[in-house]
Amino acid sequence: MIDQYIEFASNHWMLVTAFFAVTFFLIQDIVEASIRKYQTISPMLTVTKLNSGNPIIIDVREANEFKKGHIADAILIPVGSIEKQLKKIELYKKDDVIVVCHTGTRSAPACATLTKLGFEHVFLMTGGMQSWEENKLPIVTSKK
Repeated sequence: MIDQYIEFASNHWMLVTAFFAVTFFLIQDIVEASIRKYQTISPMLTVTKLNSGNPIIIDVREANEFKKGHIADAILIPVGSIEKQLKKIELYKKDDVIVVCHTGTRSAPACATLTKLGFEHVFLMTGGMQSWEENKLPIVTSKK
């Protein structure tokens, strides 16, 4: 029986390698999700939260990206300056904080920083502003 597995693996080594790679990344994602202290939220659930409560939106993109279009009432704090601009948002440590960037990539380290700084209810909006706009949700543009 074991000989058949070895023969299959040697005949289909690329398939077996791909299987182990996918399995590794899946386990890594599951472990990471259980360790991180923030949650993910879709753009549509963000709208629901905005309509039913009073969450704060922190946009961690750069100023030029923010001016092109952002969620109404979002606070611009580029990801690299969260700790420097903490006074801007310190009052919201116990509130729901939704972090947004362009695609969701820069939001992850921002969420980790916020949880480290004591924010209790931090959410990463999956897909970022790109997903927000794909869902035809409203944006505000800045003229400054």
